[in-house]
Amino acid sequence: MREAEARASLDERLARALAPFLDAATSPLLLAVSGGPDSTALMHAARSGGSRVHVATVDHGLRAGSAEEAIGVGRLAAELGLVHTILTWEKPRRDSGIQAGAREARYRLLAGHAARIGAGLVLTAHTLDDQAETVLMRLIAGSGPSGLAGMRRERPLAPNIRLARPFLALPKADLVAYCEAHRLPFLRDPSNADERFARARLRTLLPLLAGEGLNAARLGRLAARAARDDDALGRRAEAVLSEIADREAGTLRLDGHRLRRQPEAIALRVLDAALDRVAPDNETAVKKRLERLEALVLDALLPAIAEGRALRRTLRGALIETDDKGMIRLAAAPPRRAGGARR
Repeated sequence: MREAEARASLDERLARALAPFLDAATSPLLLAVSGGPDSTALMHAARSGGSRVHVATVDHGLRAGSAEEAIGVGRLAAELGLVHTILTWEKPRRDSGIQAGAREARYRLLAGHAARIGAGLVLTAHTLDDQAETVLMRLIAGSGPSGLAGMRRERPLAPNIRLARPFLALPKADLVAYCEAHRLPFLRDPSNADERFARARLRTLLPLLAGEGLNAARLGRLAARAARDDDALGRRAEAVLSEIADREAGTLRLDGHRLRRQPEAIALRVLDAALDRVAPDNETAVKKRLERLEALVLDALLPAIAEGRALRRTLRGALIETDDKGMIRLAAAPPRRAGGARR
């Protein structure tokens, strides 16, 4: 009796987490399923969506047997009455940064397949444990509120396609227990325990932190609070940017004196948003570094405006200039010459 009650409770938790996405969907949904316990539980729990639900497995080809594993996911999907597609990563891969490259390829392939089948939503099975690891990695990297917000429950993935993580508040143990309760076969990715990767090394550290009270739930709450503050700061920064900016001939002009009167946290975000507007093609190609933005705004730009000095800097593919009257001009930086110098 207790076993049946526990299973019913698990079923209810997963169904409740999925309901906002299954109930609201008017177009196909695409599930990203690797075959691990988390995504296997997602696929089984989302089968109630019927023909609207499609499944995709990305085969990165990084280890022997990955193709067979993807085929195994397809067999289980067929048993559940779901359409399954294998997406293969065929581009050349570098030896370094392999996990980051695989992650970028996974989302690119999923977005492309979603567009082909007309899906407006891609669901992944990231859990509270994944969120805790992400927050800890970003804390170690010195991230600000945007980074400490971790993975968002929903975010844009591609034009007219959103990515959602319905299980982000659920511990991984719940999804493993769900699979075991329903006797669902699942895989264990050996890279999750490969200490060449930072995330795997952090997994060995998390139990020690939990013993001191810093468990996955508290790291998840930190992410939620950081996300709340990040959203509020972002909205205020967008409002300030619209008040102090104007465009002319491909240049974004900002009133530096009005910017200088803003709190530092807002000034940083205003410049961050302005940089994205003048050099949007570089937003993903050039990695954002909070330290670089702080050095530009707090150590160089705002002091120059206060002192009435002209200044010229480049950051993230943009040229930033201020004159002795405190006007800031941002534009796409000119292309680099051979050898690295800009024209």
